[in-house]
Amino acid sequence: MLTSRAAILAVVVCVIALSLAYPLREFILQRSQIAELRDQQARMEESVGELQIREDELVRDEYVEREARTRLHYQYPGETAYIVIRPDGEEAGPGEAEPDTPWFTTLWDSVEEADDPSPDFGP
Repeated sequence: MLTSRAAILAVVVCVIALSLAYPLREFILQRSQIAELRDQQARMEESVGELQIREDELVRDEYVEREARTRLHYQYPGETAYIVIRPDGEEAGPGEAEPDTPWFTTLWDSVEEADDPSPDFGP
């Protein structure tokens, strides 16, 4: 049998458990937020380090000259620049392969397929 003292003790234990549940939940959420913010801070510090390296490279005249020559095809007066253009019959490289159908055709086909009411699987 359950005595009145045992019932009161059970109610007190339940009240204490419920009063500790919310702060404990908040504590766990805050710990996870702190971990996420530390990860984000580490990523940001790494990004800042990469940007500082990039800034140091851009200050050097040799680097700027090399980039201008390779990316923008700049040249000094009196120099002749040559640009090699692939003939039409030559295959594109592995990274330059063009798709068989344009992107909008693939998109429209997927819309039509999603709009089709008949399922592709059996009954």
